[in-house]
Amino acid sequence: MKKLSLILAPALLTASPALAHLNPGEHGSFAAGFTHPVFGADHVLAMVSVGLWAALLGGRAIWMLPVSFVAAMCAGFLLALAGLMLPFVEPVILASVMVLGVAVALAARVPAGLGAAVVAVFALFHGYAHGTEIGGATALTYLGGFAVATALLHGAGLALGLVLSRWVSPALTRVAGGAVAIVGAALAVG
Repeated sequence: MKKLSLILAPALLTASPALAHLNPGEHGSFAAGFTHPVFGADHVLAMVSVGLWAALLGGRAIWMLPVSFVAAMCAGFLLALAGLMLPFVEPVILASVMVLGVAVALAARVPAGLGAAVVAVFALFHGYAHGTEIGGATALTYLGGFAVATALLHGAGLALGLVLSRWVSPALTRVAGGAVAIVGAALAVG
């Protein structure tokens, strides 16, 4: 079973463009929005890292980091819908994967407010990317879909981080962050 998991893990972290997004006409706008972050390795890694980092920081960071990410992501989405230009969207999204992975790997201890600000800056770019790829989806239900998916990815990272940090080994949480940073670097050069 462990060998199968190791073989399937890389496949689960990537998606071909044909599988990356659902057609809203066939599946609905909510489903199209929900799958946008779930089928993008860069989005998944960044969002899970937010949860991992929140778990390491503890206290108010447990809710502040995910909430600020989702709120700023929604703002980025609205910027895109309004037609405002945001430069360097894809490079910043890739940087978010690496920076958040490194923050987890180093167990970077920052005040919850600073951590929330860092993730909010990155989230603005993630949301903008979602907005530019809305296609024929209805804006509000599409936004609802990717907001729910993002919150679930944060929750998965938070749960993993809490389990690893409190019951297994905090070092494994840091290893997960290092792995995220390495995969982010690979995505950036790939």
